[in-house]
Amino acid sequence: MTERTPPMSSNRPYLLRAIYDWITDNQLTPYVLVDATVEGVRVPPQVIKNGQVVLNLAMRAVASLELGNDFISFQARFSGVSQAIRIPVQAVLALYAQENGQGMMFPAEEGDTPPPAPGPDGPGPSGEGPDKPKRSPHLRVVK
Repeated sequence: MTERTPPMSSNRPYLLRAIYDWITDNQLTPYVLVDATVEGVRVPPQVIKNGQVVLNLAMRAVASLELGNDFISFQARFSGVSQAIRIPVQAVLALYAQENGQGMMFPAEEGDTPPPAPGPDGPGPSGEGPDKPKRSPHLRVVK
């Protein structure tokens, strides 16, 4: 009789915390790319572009940041109004440094739906529309 190993929990929240710490330890600005179509994502609708949103997670931009095992939550101001933001970790598509694009993309986990393809007028690094010059992030796998 073979003993079965219980299934492991997702490594995504642990990787998110590690990458966030790495980015902030290097005095860079952590940005998160979120699939806003995932159930449970709570962000202001006006910041969603093509089903996705880019959010600045720097300590100067957010309050009460919690990088939990199930959700990322924090308070942030949008158009001068404080909002409670809640993002299921499975909705995170990437976490990267705004200044150089280094970070990590996250694959869809079993049971996740594939992310929508970004459109030609997708958000720039600030989450704003195409008025800002775009610099595509250059993500690479961190081992």
